[in-house]
Amino acid sequence: MSSAAERGGAQAPFLHVLSDAVNLWSERFLFVLMLAMVGVTTAQVVFRFFFKALTWSEELSCFLLVLASLVGSAVAFKKGSHIAVTFAVERLPRPARKVLATLVYLLGLGFFSVVAYYGALLMKSEAGQTTPALQISMKWIYLMYPVTGAATALHLLDGMSRVWTGGEP
Repeated sequence: MSSAAERGGAQAPFLHVLSDAVNLWSERFLFVLMLAMVGVTTAQVVFRFFFKALTWSEELSCFLLVLASLVGSAVAFKKGSHIAVTFAVERLPRPARKVLATLVYLLGLGFFSVVAYYGALLMKSEAGQTTPALQISMKWIYLMYPVTGAATALHLLDGMSRVWTGGEP
């Protein structure tokens, strides 16, 4: 698939361009997160075996794993890489596939809007607490939920608009 800016020689809609840009940065961030997770976990093993154990490494690697999972989920939604059962859907006529795809996008949009909303509430309510080992505010940890929820919702909106503007459902 070509980038949104190259589609048909015309200017791509802002939603497509924004979704593509957010996805590009998400993929780059995901790469950095995976490198950080491997580095922290390796340091944890080395220090535990040869030196005094790092008190913060397990907590950090756990937070990195959750964040990488959420960012990876947003990237997968953008690329349509999540597992799906399509044998029945492929037998439907094109208009029915569009309606079904729209329903799926709306359900996902509803779910990730709830994730973003309640993640923001959680950030606010837990801002006074700190992590046990790293001693950073939990609001920075819980920030991952509204940000990744909003990014995924953006990708779902983009996918839904593509279904109705000529994209394949």
